[in-house]
Amino acid sequence: MLELKHVDAFYGNIQALRDVNIRVGEGEIITLIGANGAGKTTTLMAICGLVPPRSGEVLFQGQSLRGVSTDKIVARGICQVPEGRLIFPDLTVLENLDMGAFLRSDKDGLATDLEQVFALFPILKDRRRQLGGTLSGGEQQMLAISRALMARPKLLLLDEPSLGLAPLIIRQIFDIIKKINRESNTTIFLVEQNANQALKVAHRGYVMENGRITLEDSCDKLLANHEVKKAYLGL
Repeated sequence: MLELKHVDAFYGNIQALRDVNIRVGEGEIITLIGANGAGKTTTLMAICGLVPPRSGEVLFQGQSLRGVSTDKIVARGICQVPEGRLIFPDLTVLENLDMGAFLRSDKDGLATDLEQVFALFPILKDRRRQLGGTLSGGEQQMLAISRALMARPKLLLLDEPSLGLAPLIIRQIFDIIKKINRESNTTIFLVEQNANQALKVAHRGYVMENGRITLEDSCDKLLANHEVKKAYLGL
């Protein structure tokens, strides 16, 4: 579904990504792990067109995204849940969800998807008239994921969904990620510093260091890898 081929990306004269090659198959959960500043978020920005690759190619369903604007990338079926959630704090939960469905016109489908979101996150149904900024951190993360789902994405990009959350909420979020993938067959590309959780829910994983992919394998093998254990799992 998604392929990054020899992608280099820069912020001004500073190179952030170096010859990055990643593939994401339809229906998979793929995770990209690495330390803070490794280039994980920049990888997502390159996919979304916010940091266009200076060289290399990003392909979605076999078509190049070179020169495609971010709104048109979203319209093609890629939606990102950004690091730090970035919900609209002065809008209600329902209004935030409406913003996620901004590009859609199928009213019947919207109503169905809204009920599915509320089934995934019942607390949001209870809070639907509440301003987003008054929600807890965990509830805001649930809202950010739900807002993305309202776009009915083919590929869901998740950037550090566990950031700043309590352990119990983190487990709930990762359980929901598996459920979204399993029940709706949504392909998921998960960027995480919480390597232990990410490798337990994903099918395959990549390790990024200093803007380069240094390891690629099944998550079972990465969890058993001595260097991964030492660097990212604290073992």
